[in-house]
Amino acid sequence: MALVLSAGGYFGAYQVGVWKALAREMRIDMVVGASVGALNGLPIAAGCPAEELEERWLDPDTASHLTFHPKPGLRNGFFQSAPLLHNVQELFQRYKPVMPFGLVAVELPRLRPRLFETPDVTPRHLLATCSIPFILPSVKIDGRRYTDGGLLEKLPLWAAVKMGAEEILAIDSLPNVTPWWVHTGTSIMRTFRPPRTISREVRVTTIEPSEPMGTAHDAVIWKVENIERWIAMGERDAARVFALQ
Repeated sequence: MALVLSAGGYFGAYQVGVWKALAREMRIDMVVGASVGALNGLPIAAGCPAEELEERWLDPDTASHLTFHPKPGLRNGFFQSAPLLHNVQELFQRYKPVMPFGLVAVELPRLRPRLFETPDVTPRHLLATCSIPFILPSVKIDGRRYTDGGLLEKLPLWAAVKMGAEEILAIDSLPNVTPWWVHTGTSIMRTFRPPRTISREVRVTTIEPSEPMGTAHDAVIWKVENIERWIAMGERDAARVFALQ
């Protein structure tokens, strides 16, 4: 059983709500994430209690993970990578996976999705999978450049299958965001590499937001009222899907 977590920026708080509802009800054997899904996935794979993960998301310091760049542009991105790097380094030191953990990043310029698994995952891999194009600069690892793991496919089901999953619980926290040009741009990028087909023998259960999440601006700007709303929504949606009420 694999837990697969999507990309989504601060919308990733929704994943915490879903996991909070399910953590005591089900057993998972591996975790796979793309972008913010990897930042949630690492602590989960390490056995971090859902309540602790929730506290981290509600901490106002979380707002500093995405800080505007003093010299924004296509080369530097529009947010600084240093604060996010500091966060992923702290995550990496604090949480050591006790089960298989993998993350996806996209190799440039070939737009090739790559799966990295523990023990080969480093803080730079965590930074790379969160490096949203035009928002954060790409990350160089072993002579190659990588960008956001959700660029081509927000929910990396294929990576879980590659790691041996026979059943998947997928949490998709990235809706079709507004404005329209953001959705259109990401859709065009994903036409370069359509989602990989998953064998029908692999059972997939997907939980996704039952209500509108917000705009692209909400996905990159931390607001405690949004975080609380998304976590609560995740709990409700998980209860509905799995009839835990």
